[in-house]
Amino acid sequence: MSLFLWFLTWRPSSALSLLLLSVVGIQTGLEVVQATVCSRWGATRDKSLSQDGDVIIGGLFNLYFKPSAVKQGYTKLPSYEPCTGLDIEALKYTHAMVFAVEEINRNSTLLPEVKLGYHILDSCGRYPWSLQGGELVPLLICAASSTTGIMLSRILGPLSVPVISYLASCPCLSDRTKFPNFFRTIPSDIYQARAMAQLAIRFNWTWIGAVIVNNDYGQLAIQVFQEEIQGKGVCLEFIEALHRETIESDARRAALKIKASTATVILIFCWYTDVKKVFLELAKRNVTDRQFLASESWSTSDDLLQDLAISKVASGVLGVAIRSSTIPGFENYLRSLHPSHRPDDEFFREFWQKEFGSCSGTESLEGVQHPFTDTSQLRVAYNVYLAVYAAAHALHSLLSCPNRDSPPGNNSSTCSSPKNIKPRELLQHLNKVNVTTPQGEMFYFQGADIPAQYDLVNWQSTPEGSLKLVLIGRVDGFDLHLNESAIQWSTGTNQVPVSVCSESCPPGTRKANRKGEPLCCFDCIPCAEGEISNTTGSLHCERCPSEFWSNVEQTACVPRQLDFLAFNETLGITLTTAAVSGAAVTTAVFVVFIFYHKTPMVRANNSELSFLLLLSLKLCFLCSLVFIGRPSVWSCQFQQAAFGISFVLCVSCLLVKTLVVLAVFRSARPGAETLMKWFGPGQQRGSVCLFTSIQVIICAIWLSLSPPEPRRDLGFQGSKVTLECAMVSVVGFSLVLGYIGLLACTCLLLAFLARNLPDNFNEAKLITFSMLIFCAVWVAFVPAYVSSPGKYVVAVEIFAILASSYGLLLCIFAPKCFIILLRPERNTKKNMMAR
Repeated sequence: MSLFLWFLTWRPSSALSLLLLSVVGIQTGLEVVQATVCSRWGATRDKSLSQDGDVIIGGLFNLYFKPSAVKQGYTKLPSYEPCTGLDIEALKYTHAMVFAVEEINRNSTLLPEVKLGYHILDSCGRYPWSLQGGELVPLLICAASSTTGIMLSRILGPLSVPVISYLASCPCLSDRTKFPNFFRTIPSDIYQARAMAQLAIRFNWTWIGAVIVNNDYGQLAIQVFQEEIQGKGVCLEFIEALHRETIESDARRAALKIKASTATVILIFCWYTDVKKVFLELAKRNVTDRQFLASESWSTSDDLLQDLAISKVASGVLGVAIRSSTIPGFENYLRSLHPSHRPDDEFFREFWQKEFGSCSGTESLEGVQHPFTDTSQLRVAYNVYLAVYAAAHALHSLLSCPNRDSPPGNNSSTCSSPKNIKPRELLQHLNKVNVTTPQGEMFYFQGADIPAQYDLVNWQSTPEGSLKLVLIGRVDGFDLHLNESAIQWSTGTNQVPVSVCSESCPPGTRKANRKGEPLCCFDCIPCAEGEISNTTGSLHCERCPSEFWSNVEQTACVPRQLDFLAFNETLGITLTTAAVSGAAVTTAVFVVFIFYHKTPMVRANNSELSFLLLLSLKLCFLCSLVFIGRPSVWSCQFQQAAFGISFVLCVSCLLVKTLVVLAVFRSARPGAETLMKWFGPGQQRGSVCLFTSIQVIICAIWLSLSPPEPRRDLGFQGSKVTLECAMVSVVGFSLVLGYIGLLACTCLLLAFLARNLPDNFNEAKLITFSMLIFCAVWVAFVPAYVSSPGKYVVAVEIFAILASSYGLLLCIFAPKCFIILLRPERNTKKNMMAR
């Protein structure tokens, strides 16, 4: 750390090597502190790729593999073995930078009269190797990892030297207060995590497992993913973290977790080397039915795509990838490369010797199929290309000076010279870059970042058994563009895999969360009657409006059925039959009495009142028919009036008959002869009319002031709306019933008093029995009427009418008809007068 503090206080003049040497010192110092021992540094690499120019751009690439520092779960001490193994892809990146510089130098409008140069070195995947000699560059294109980007930005920040990264994607690097000199041509990991969350939401994957690398890359990515899915109905069943130090055991643990999981979609934020370990473990356990979501760190890995051992496990992978593009002329440039043309390019010479074994001059890359010359999908190489162009446009803006030809004494001339580039000024112009690339794309920085763009890729099986990478969509900022029909899923079909803890609740049901389990695990509860849910996965059931009810499936509100006592339903037919039968029997009795009107049985029982009683009973039976059918204004008013008047007429006749019986027997006593003059035929008719007219007046007042009216009873009758005649005035209806009850009770009392009169055929007994039945029926009617629901209120009233009418008809006229028709020998005056 002392080396780092010394560097921050020292202002370098020309040695970029000392600048980057300090970075190595930081890393080495930290590791030495941790290990408590010192190790001998490996020799720094002296290979480089340079070109002179008016302005030199620095480049730092991982051209050689870094030796493994992990063994048996323990980190080795920092011995820094020499790097071995040239990375072909990284070599392509360096030549993307070289190609861009040469292309810019040929451009007559961009940086005219200024020649760009470059100085490219290998960092060997460490933090980073020292640069051997050269001037302090005004700008550095580097950082194949976020850690390298963080370190370089912090160290070069005090010097205001811009750092443009082509592969550092940590969201932390977007913080301009901490990294004001950092730029990158790869989007922040925030956007790929959001894109993967959008995929999960789009395909209704509500139950997902996650495997992440245990560092900032994995932790930050899964954090963003969880924030994005929050409240969207997506849950993580598990999160397995992989440690580089214990990758073998961690990969086995993750494979067992994936196998045991009920989630069929697995999200992986790891390096491709870690993913390979996990896939190999899954292949051993024959786990081939999982759908994997890949982050950009492994979604385009050729090492995984070409590995037949994991092809069944990895088939159908859906991933987010660094956006691909083409660089016109780049393929021809790569194929034209030859060591003899570039004798100073030691990296390329090593590649050539590895591929061809010699540099005789007859070898050529023309017509050779090789990953180095494959430019069909340039990703990181295109990021490097963009970084060079961003630097060129910033330099162009800085060096463009409208007053360059002004006299030397003119103080308004503040032009920068290519030989005197101030990094701070270049940094300011880099912040303002907003240009169109040679490919026609708009390019600009939003702080440290560029607008987020990704490819969506799919791993599809080939006849050879390996996997191929297929482009199936793209991500543009927050917009997801996807060709779903082009996807081959892990099942080998175009059918989207299902990954849920609980199947979505169908319409007609609602979710009910299970206690102690994630929100994605639930039961489906049918909606209650009168409530609906018309969408899949409803959280709540909605109650239908008052005029509507739920259908059988509980998915829609339908108009309620109108319910009333109709003639064509079973109950209506039964009551109608009973009413018509009662009227018919009454008519038959009426005919019998007319036919036998001269017989003693008919004449002895006040034939005129008997005929009037039969007429009133017939009206009672027929008035019940008015209660059946759809209620209307006239029927509601007429039915109660007809009922009240008919029954008062009937009971009045019985009351007068009872009074006549009492008067006849009382008049037989000495001194009571004049009693009968008050109960003559005229008085009898007058009494009946008087009693009935009172009811007529009550009904007239009731119907004129507050008559019953048809109304819809929404009540608790489920899917039906009951049409009924509502009693607007309960007082009016109570007076009608009360008056009937008063007459009936009076009649019952008088008939009871006359029951023991010494006649062989005492009609007072018959009236007593009939009135007992009548009163019993109507006493039972009141609670039944009040408690009956819907149309059964009407049925109860009709039943009371019919029951009381049948009771009067049978009790009073059945014995008489029996004698008249079946015992005519008893239908004599002598028999009637016998005691």
